Amino acid sequence: MPFRAVLFDFSGTLFRLEEDDSWFAGMELIDADGRRAVDEHVQAELMERLTHPTGGSATRTEEAHRAWVNRDLAPALHREAYLHALRDAGLPDHHAEVLYQQAIDPASWVPYPDTVEVLRSLAANGLKTAIVSNIAFDIRPAFSTAGAEADEFVLSFEVGVVKPDPRIFQMALQRLGVAAGDAVMVGDSEENDGAARAVGCDFILVDPLPVAERPTGLIDALRDRGISC
Repeated sequence: MPFRAVLFDFSGTLFRLEEDDSWFAGMELIDADGRRAVDEHVQAELMERLTHPTGGSATRTEEAHRAWVNRDLAPALHREAYLHALRDAGLPDHHAEVLYQQAIDPASWVPYPDTVEVLRSLAANGLKTAIVSNIAFDIRPAFSTAGAEADEFVLSFEVGVVKPDPRIFQMALQRLGVAAGDAVMVGDSEENDGAARAVGCDFILVDPLPVAERPTGLIDALRDRGISC
């Protein structure tokens, strides 16, 4: 049966947060070994905390844990959770704030080389699209800047539900007016995005590689499902 709609994750699927060395100018870590410069290895660790953050730490308080669990439901909790993660790495408060602001700036997010082409092609072929993302800031400006469009944006902080809760996929399908069996979810997380299977959607897993290393990942994945782009 031909698909009528494609649901997409945002981070690591359509766009990726790719740092600029200028973000780290003048920054240093303060840890048990004293002060040290933010070199390329430290940069990689900090970006990992911003893009693929891990769970609790020994220093996490009950309040910080609450912010962490609910970080994609409210901007204030998102800020609190990520600043804590950066401070855990040894970044002083003022540097953590600067880096966090870069991370939530839509201008910092880079589209994959085939993102715009895929979204335009799907629309031209009559397929509906929705962005289904666990996120706590408005990503629409990133799409506008790139010249990309989607029919619907179902963002966790706006709808009060996070993946893998099946309700967020149901919301997207209802907004599009499409049955689950007529839709496929594309994302980089088997756990979160793959949960679309629970409501009856197909699922395509993509690799959240650096932008330059995945030029046709979306096109290739969709064509494997018989969707022309």
